Amino acid sequence: MIIPFQLLTPETLQQVIEDFVTRDGTDNGDDTPLTTRVQKVKDALAKKQAFILFDSDSETCSLALKQDVPQAWLNELE
Repeated sequence: MIIPFQLLTPETLQQVIEDFVTRDGTDNGDDTPLTTRVQKVKDALAKKQAFILFDSDSETCSLALKQDVPQAWLNELE
């Protein structure tokens, strides 16, 4: 399910994004500062280019680009 980022507290949103951008394999040798990477994700969320997803089976959340989100889930947002 998609979790609208606006429903998260600023602190929780920051933690979710930081967790994502600092995971192994996400930097691909990129040494862009953490604050810049976090801001890019926030911008993508605001533009609806990326979404926060919650998996109730594993009770984890992740970030996904719009093209990787099931269309049915996107339709539920409208």
